[in-house]
Amino acid sequence: MDIAQALAVIDELCARAFPARRTAAGAVGSGPGYWTAEWGVGRDLRQADAADREQARTQYEADRDALGERLTARWGPPQRFGLYSLFERAVRGEALAEPWGLLGGHVPDVQLWRSDRAGRWIALGVTHEDGGLPQALVAVVTDVDPP
Repeated sequence: MDIAQALAVIDELCARAFPARRTAAGAVGSGPGYWTAEWGVGRDLRQADAADREQARTQYEADRDALGERLTARWGPPQRFGLYSLFERAVRGEALAEPWGLLGGHVPDVQLWRSDRAGRWIALGVTHEDGGLPQALVAVVTDVDPP
């Protein structure tokens, strides 16, 4: 993954107006109040052996951390935000504001920054294997506060 290119994508999403309606794209999509970007979604590892899946997960986490270092230089240390409780709440039928409900179903935790200049949250996470979607590094830019 090209870190400079990923930063440029995040910058663009911080400046761009949000879409008027939800669009499906990979694990989380985009919609009113949020944009997403994904890296690695073209690499479907569902049929790969455990060692290859683990190697891919390790690489996505390394890419997340490298990108996170650049974002930390801009906005300070991230908050670590676990999303498993959001998944549990959604399973119990609670309606969660997007993109948090979608993220909770696919990403176990995120690194989270607040850009006061843009008035937006930036979250980075790695999707878990759920049998239906390949692993990927996910960035979300939103003006919806975390629950």
